[in-house]
Amino acid sequence: MQQMRQGGPPPSPSCSSTSDCFPLSPLNTAAAAAAACGSETSDEPQKHEPTLLSRMRSIVIFYLCYLLCLCLSVACVVCVCVWNSRWRGGFAWDGSALQFNWHPVLMVTGLVVLYGNAAVLYRIPLTWGHNKLPWKLLHAAVMLLALILSIVGLCAVFDFHNAKSTPNLYSLHSWIGIAATALFAMQWVVGMGGFLLPCSPMYLRKLLKPVHVWMGIGILLLSIAACISGINEKLFFVLKGNSGGVQPYSALPPEALLGNSLGVLIFAFGLVVLKILSNYEWQRPDSRPEDMAYTPVLQEENE
Repeated sequence: MQQMRQGGPPPSPSCSSTSDCFPLSPLNTAAAAAAACGSETSDEPQKHEPTLLSRMRSIVIFYLCYLLCLCLSVACVVCVCVWNSRWRGGFAWDGSALQFNWHPVLMVTGLVVLYGNAAVLYRIPLTWGHNKLPWKLLHAAVMLLALILSIVGLCAVFDFHNAKSTPNLYSLHSWIGIAATALFAMQWVVGMGGFLLPCSPMYLRKLLKPVHVWMGIGILLLSIAACISGINEKLFFVLKGNSGGVQPYSALPPEALLGNSLGVLIFAFGLVVLKILSNYEWQRPDSRPEDMAYTPVLQEENE
């Protein structure tokens, strides 16, 4: 009161530090946080370390699964080729049983092995962070090669049946196989027009993306079912235990062991491919569900 009577200004509160005068200042807030919680800043590397380790562990597990996928791919192709060259007499294109031998080789190689490897192509981490265009073209090219091999494999069996006056498409195996090939052809054409042509609108690509993924997995399952049922059907036909010295299928001769092993390898290959496709952490970052905007080929530059 005495100072006010003298006309002097009221005393300003003393500020022991700038943080007392400016409590909301970013610098002071950071300084106060560093002073009050100095141990937290030292723990930041420990917070980021588990994330980095988990990411590295996920990548290592992926490459182990991918290596297993490649090994199973080679094993499937080798087994089906050895089976039809050693026990079924080799290959020809003359309407005989040797022409039929092309059918299992081409269907397993195209409809299962190449198809499965093309499906997991986008999951390889080495392809991330680069232009997506070359990998799109490679995916489409491998799928086209798989489709061509599958069609040639169907031509081989149809020609053989026609030459022997055998009915076509009467078994469940043939129904599943022709359905898988037909859906595969439709899938490739729709994918080519929807994701690679620059004239495809954005809403169409958003609509096709989940259908394309779902249909692709369905085709793979149909292909595996067709190949396994075809192997079993073939073994029943050729291993009847007749007077020619051929052991019956029930006796499990070496040919039956190889055929059954081929079926198991195809099934295992399908499981590994489905494992890779179903893991969210192994999806390409720009192909995850939250990023549904696909860019056609001629608009892609630095994707």
